[in-house]
Amino acid sequence: MTALPRRVRVGYALGGISSGTYGTVPGLILMPFLTDLLGVQAAIAGMIVFAPKAWDFFLNPIAGRISDRSRNARDRRRPFILRAGILLALAFAAMFFGPTAPPVAAALWVLAAFLASATVYAFFQVPYLAMSAEITDDYTERTRMISWRVIVFTLAILVSGAAAPALVEAFGGVSGYRIMALAMAVLILVGTAGVWFGTRSVPLTRGEQAEGRLFAQLAIVLRDTDARMLIVAFVLQAVAIGMVLGGVVYVARHVVHDPSVATYSFVCFVAPAIVLTPAWSRLGSRIGKRSGFMVATVTMTIGLVALLAARTGDAVPLLAASGVVGVGYAGAQLFPLAMLPDLAAEDARRSGANRIGMISGVWSGFELLGYALGPALLGLVLTLGGYRAATGDTTAQPDSAQWAITLGVSLVPAALCLVSLIPLSRYRLDGRLRAEADAAAARLP
Repeated sequence: MTALPRRVRVGYALGGISSGTYGTVPGLILMPFLTDLLGVQAAIAGMIVFAPKAWDFFLNPIAGRISDRSRNARDRRRPFILRAGILLALAFAAMFFGPTAPPVAAALWVLAAFLASATVYAFFQVPYLAMSAEITDDYTERTRMISWRVIVFTLAILVSGAAAPALVEAFGGVSGYRIMALAMAVLILVGTAGVWFGTRSVPLTRGEQAEGRLFAQLAIVLRDTDARMLIVAFVLQAVAIGMVLGGVVYVARHVVHDPSVATYSFVCFVAPAIVLTPAWSRLGSRIGKRSGFMVATVTMTIGLVALLAARTGDAVPLLAASGVVGVGYAGAQLFPLAMLPDLAAEDARRSGANRIGMISGVWSGFELLGYALGPALLGLVLTLGGYRAATGDTTAQPDSAQWAITLGVSLVPAALCLVSLIPLSRYRLDGRLRAEADAAAARLP
């Protein structure tokens, strides 16, 4: 078993600044940027947010396979992380520095820049995830390491998710979005530098080599029942969270009629993870990662149902419900990310082949697909509710649109979380690994 020094745990966790910022801000900001400033219809805006992440669904396994084939035995993933992180910061900023009229030209620029950022993100995120299965072979240590990562990731979500809308509102218009983009690009660079320097010289615990063709190896991964069940559960929840992140600005502007509430709601949503992730980690040590994931999912579902109270226009129940969602979200982030390296390392041990990057790429691709489907589904719900797009000024929305916004962040995502419990209940690997870890601990003097 391989424990990690605190320096490595913190260094690995710092990569969460980049992934947390990039994973949060487009889902939070991009649709309002398109619909409320550039005048793009909601359904089209949802598809623009969806398309680049759907592209990553296909690209991420390829990125994982390329990093699996790296010949650098001691530094297989970090060079990819460094180069991709720098390019990611540049591509993200470019999304908001294009033409603002006519709407077609503006939308095409955003789409092209978002596709570019999604491409380089694949070569950051997939090697980053793969590292977690290679720098320790300890079942419990992986949870500790991911706990640090979730805390930093959550802080990044909190800072970027709160700061991005605040910067847009403070400076207003195109300037607000561009200042916001530059600030978020700096955060991405900080996270990239942190993981590069923090994990230097850490030895790899797995030395298997990549083998076989891409699609043959991909088929092997997807035939694994435990991998399929965990991915399906996580994707359903990613769709749900994508809807909530994409909808919070709409709730603040058009239901509560106070744009600043978006920032407060977001803080209530992500702040519990900073405090409660260690508690979720201890619960997982007692009852197992899968059971902890199920408890977190039920908690998150209760909070999502409570978000229906936002329709009253009162900010207080909205903020309270956001806090409950955040409590569940903390565990729903920790446990699947701790189960992913279990899957990858177990596959490598069983097969003798290095598919760790491939598995991480499949996971990341499906994750991004889920987060992209969230805004796309939200855009469809808003369109069905009669949402009115605008070109700068806030447009009064009909009652049907306000109901669509509310349902799009409450009952619809809550139903998706409940459904995710079905595949999660069929995930068996955690029970076996936990039994092996307990047996190994019992043999220690």
